[in-house]
Amino acid sequence: MEKLKRPVYLKPDTDDFFKKIRKEVNETVLQNSSLYLLNVIKSLGLVISFFLFYACILCFGNSTPLLFLFYILCGVTMIVLFINAFHDAAHGALFKKQKHNQWFMYVLELFGSNHWLWTRRHINLHHAYPNIPDWDVDIRQSDIIRIFPNSPLFNYHKYQHIYMWLIYPLYSLNWIYIRDFKDFFGKKDNYVKKIVDKIPVTEVYLLFAAKLVNLFYLLFLPMFLLDQPWYMVLLAWIAMHMCGSALGVVALVSTHVDEDAQFPVADDEGNLSATWALHQMIVTKDFSTNSKLANFLYGGFTHHVAHHLFPGVGHTYYPYITPIIKRYAKEYNLPYTSYPFYHAVRSHFRMLKNKGIKENIMMAGEI
Repeated sequence: MEKLKRPVYLKPDTDDFFKKIRKEVNETVLQNSSLYLLNVIKSLGLVISFFLFYACILCFGNSTPLLFLFYILCGVTMIVLFINAFHDAAHGALFKKQKHNQWFMYVLELFGSNHWLWTRRHINLHHAYPNIPDWDVDIRQSDIIRIFPNSPLFNYHKYQHIYMWLIYPLYSLNWIYIRDFKDFFGKKDNYVKKIVDKIPVTEVYLLFAAKLVNLFYLLFLPMFLLDQPWYMVLLAWIAMHMCGSALGVVALVSTHVDEDAQFPVADDEGNLSATWALHQMIVTKDFSTNSKLANFLYGGFTHHVAHHLFPGVGHTYYPYITPIIKRYAKEYNLPYTSYPFYHAVRSHFRMLKNKGIKENIMMAGEI
């Protein structure tokens, strides 16, 4: 893949708003140790809940309604666990000691993913260069969907705002059983290899081991133990992934890619026109920040601006950091957006519709 210059952010001046925000957050919000404990209890509770629901599949799965119910609960808990606990641990924000975060990330392998790979995708590409074409791999997934203005436009993209409703529920299946292998072994448009010179051999073995273990205990073992047709267990397993993915995609589409999204491009020398902190404010949005249910389910995604400015801080602190960010945004006339989740999702699909057709004079507003 063609080597590209890494984007370089503008250096902050002496009156940098983020220095003031960081100082206030450190002196006030981060002094509350109870929020750290809450995060740990929540994360461990989600792990226990997932395996309790899995045990219920094996104990009560001979009843078809209960089979589907507990598989779907596993799917929802799996996504909530990932969005909250694994996301924080990947940033070193769940436990105080980094080695404990690293140990906890190995639990992710039980869900079929590869924590080594995902951590590098998410932190070294998405967080380092959010919404920047050719760098933000979390947004640039495949040619099936067109989001970046510089991405190829194909005829079928005119329907992407329709067919993505059917594809998004397959997100976790694609991630675990297709995308991981493409990132490890693919050569075309392999964004991960921009930042990784060589993949450790142990991670290759772990990649295959995680997939096999995940399929064994979540799919094959229930097929073997339950008095259910194999295809019924398979359908329940698919329902698990589809329901979990549908819940999780709300977080993914609501924070960076709506119809007003910005996709800053570096100049020929690789320079960007904003500082790192200002860039995060420009390309990141919050949703449903006042909803306790949304905050519980989506963790650091509802208060996503706070997450991008303070990625090393646990998500339970974000509801107390966001008001500080909003105050400085108003004082410094900075961009800050927070939508109800339904508005954010609707805006995302409007964006898909707009990005799926060619621009014309009437749309561009200029000749």
